[in-house]
Amino acid sequence: MENTAISFQKTFNLGGNTINRMGYGAMRITGKGIWGPPADKDEAIRVLKRAVELGVNFIDTADSYGPYVSEELIAEALHPYPADLVIATKGGFMRNGPDQWTPNGSPEHLKEALEGSLKRLKLDQIDLYQLHRIDAKVPAEKTFEFLQKTQQEGKIKHIGLSEVNVGDIKKAQEFFEVVSVQNMYSVDNRKWESVLNYTKEHNIAFIPWFPLNAAKVNEQQKIQKIADKHNASIYQVALSWLLHHSDNILLIPGTSSVKHLEENLKAVDVELSADDMHQLESVAS
Repeated sequence: MENTAISFQKTFNLGGNTINRMGYGAMRITGKGIWGPPADKDEAIRVLKRAVELGVNFIDTADSYGPYVSEELIAEALHPYPADLVIATKGGFMRNGPDQWTPNGSPEHLKEALEGSLKRLKLDQIDLYQLHRIDAKVPAEKTFEFLQKTQQEGKIKHIGLSEVNVGDIKKAQEFFEVVSVQNMYSVDNRKWESVLNYTKEHNIAFIPWFPLNAAKVNEQQKIQKIADKHNASIYQVALSWLLHHSDNILLIPGTSSVKHLEENLKAVDVELSADDMHQLESVAS
């Protein structure tokens, strides 16, 4: 099988914005359990500044990260924002304590969440507002109608979804253009392959979270073999596989460490071959 490096697109057009496909997820700049302030606030600020210095122009956050802490730190570190920086945030979860997440898709909660995000991020309009979860206790139409109305008012530029199936996306598309979908997905966890395929066909950004499931030792050994070949970490290989796998994937690896951030961003330089990709395909669970 071919052993020369496969090229891949370095950018993706998200609603008219040219996004570098290696972005940053700002969940980890909070305390343990994604609750409260980070252990080292100065390092969190350095991470955000360094990400932008290294070419990141897509940062993903949510009002529930902290809650509020992640958005506040982004504004403190980066406002006034670079002209090309796209900040994506989310609403739809309530937090009762560390590692506790309760969906709330009611228009009343989302209105409060959105207005809070605008204030914390010091923005008049959110570039990309993502529904963190569809709330089973609230008719999806009510949630979608709220997002549609808020977009028409100009408070939201683009709308995305998270942890949804193809049917959910199609339903939402009756109310607004869906420009992004954020689902759990990795080289070793491809439960949402059908959603990835649908988003690719419709030029919708697919944003994987938890990009290395790493549940089985045998799978990790397969990835490690390729990592050793490229003098890279298994995490860098897992991220590079995502970049090679589909051109509509935007990556948002998160960290609270500048050193780890720099390592993550170097994944874009890991040049996988057709043979590497074939071997990684066998890792799928």
